[in-house]
Amino acid sequence: MENYTSFNFMLFENLGYIRYSLFVLGFVLYFAIIFFNVLIMLAVFLERTLHQPMYILISCLSMNSLFGTAGFFPRVLTDLLSETHSISREACFSQSFVIFTYVANEFSILMLMAFDRFAAICKPLRYHSIVRPRFLACLIVINLNCIMILLCVAALLTTKLRMCGNKLFKVYCHSYEVLKLSCDNILINNAFGLLLVIITTIIPLGLILLSYVKILIICQRSSAQFKGKAYQTCIPHIVILLNFTIAVTCDTTLSRVVNLQIPVGLSVFLSLEFLIIPPVLNPLIYAFNLPDIRKKMISLIKPLK
Repeated sequence: MENYTSFNFMLFENLGYIRYSLFVLGFVLYFAIIFFNVLIMLAVFLERTLHQPMYILISCLSMNSLFGTAGFFPRVLTDLLSETHSISREACFSQSFVIFTYVANEFSILMLMAFDRFAAICKPLRYHSIVRPRFLACLIVINLNCIMILLCVAALLTTKLRMCGNKLFKVYCHSYEVLKLSCDNILINNAFGLLLVIITTIIPLGLILLSYVKILIICQRSSAQFKGKAYQTCIPHIVILLNFTIAVTCDTTLSRVVNLQIPVGLSVFLSLEFLIIPPVLNPLIYAFNLPDIRKKMISLIKPLK
């Protein structure tokens, strides 16, 4: 029984000259992602007044966007210009690990953002004693380390599998699509994958929902001025959360529901939305909705003109 040592991305076949248009679009999009997210990070780092938990978490979100897209865009842009679209087993597992880590980190950071807003709005007098910089740093490190350990275990389980197929109907290495090519029993992998989803997605979403429900209850009992200020800081987080959750749900659904009759182009876009839209949309949402960040970003852009 053959054990393949490389995989082929089948969706790059027969693209013709459209591959050059897609390359230019992808290159421009990747440049925009790098530019806007680096700008957010510089704004928070250079402006002393932005050295607050909420803004630090926003910069963490930008850093995670750069991390996740670095695992996707360079490879897909190379494949668009290449005549061969194969990837080694090791590189495939590495790409899958980076993208899964990006997704898990995103939900973790959004959970910490919800906790920060909950403390600021529901416990305003105790906020600075609850969300201290050192405490926040510990939460970030603990969350990220737990995620990395769990994903390393999942990656180790996957690397031990024998592969009876090498055709991937994706434009990147998707962990579940790789598992489906295995000729070994993947019951343990599926069980651990379910545990991963619960820990990295379901639990954070539950805690986020609980935090925003409590915030909403407090806002309903408060003055119009208090509501306006609370909504100004919460709405960007909620928009980003909904956008990312819907995008990840689309990708998960497309991977697991085989008989969906939708055009290939739409299927590819929906499966890539979580890697394309949030990284470029998130910094723009914060720039438009948070005046402190917007002012610093404008001051950084002016010398470039």
